[in-house]
Amino acid sequence: MRLEGSCHCGAVRFALNAGSPVPYLRCYCSICRKTAGGGGYAINLGGDAASLEVTGEEHLSVYRARTRSHGEPSEARRHFCRRCGSALWVFDPRWPDLVHPFASAIDTPLPTPPERVHIMLGSKAGWVEVPRPGPEESCFEAYPEESLSEWHARHGLGEGEA
Repeated sequence: MRLEGSCHCGAVRFALNAGSPVPYLRCYCSICRKTAGGGGYAINLGGDAASLEVTGEEHLSVYRARTRSHGEPSEARRHFCRRCGSALWVFDPRWPDLVHPFASAIDTPLPTPPERVHIMLGSKAGWVEVPRPGPEESCFEAYPEESLSEWHARHGLGEGEA
């Protein structure tokens, strides 16, 4: 699926192909929550890094969060608009084929997920209410073993089907 996105002020626009375009994964880690989450979490999608096209690149900044466990900068690069502060996508050179746009920055209508997966609940803010686990809600203290592409395949949401 072709996704188009932008920052709030319109200075940065981007597009990419995403084989994992369903916004189901809600990350409550302190980094996502504080840099991009409006509901106490950020929703990350999976896209093809080679297909990423950006206009307004001169308005981009990159943030490399320091991890709490080691205090070292994370390899992940969080791209945001330096004019309005909108979080746009995450790229990690350890997985060079992937880019993870934030669903909040996507302008293309996104499919409704058949299930939501709440991750990194061990880092969530106390004021955030998480739905109880059930058929449409899965909850994990850290990361699930299932990957983005495996989740999409399990739900029959492969490339071009979403």
